[in-house]
Amino acid sequence: MAESSTAVGPISYLIVEYPENKMTGEALSRLVGLVDNGLIRVFDLRFISRDADGTLRSIELQDLDLDGKFDVAVFEGVSSGLLDESDLRDAAAVIKPGTSAGILIFENRWAADFIEALRGAGAQLVAAGYIPQGDLVAALDATER
Repeated sequence: MAESSTAVGPISYLIVEYPENKMTGEALSRLVGLVDNGLIRVFDLRFISRDADGTLRSIELQDLDLDGKFDVAVFEGVSSGLLDESDLRDAAAVIKPGTSAGILIFENRWAADFIEALRGAGAQLVAAGYIPQGDLVAALDATER
């Protein structure tokens, strides 16, 4: 899904755990919407499962049973090479045994023009990140006291 452009937005990753290996596909259809609207560009999308004994397995998209609600084949073969086996092992360390996870590497296309303007002014993006939602909720709750 690579495009040629000099402006590149920040690259992010998400690891999403599915307890009891229950994936509905609802989020995948929303992901297509983000891509279609030009907000993100998907570089890699992989699914893994961690067995109860901790064994890591890759899940191929055609193996996902989403009850026909969403055709996951639209993401089949999405791979830039940025995500490798060591990344999958790192991801397995943050998901619980007996669960599955989706791993997504994407470009924040919505920020590309902003980043380009910063570069044009002689600045550069030197760090980016996310605040885990649990931490954010806890911090907001603490400020409301």
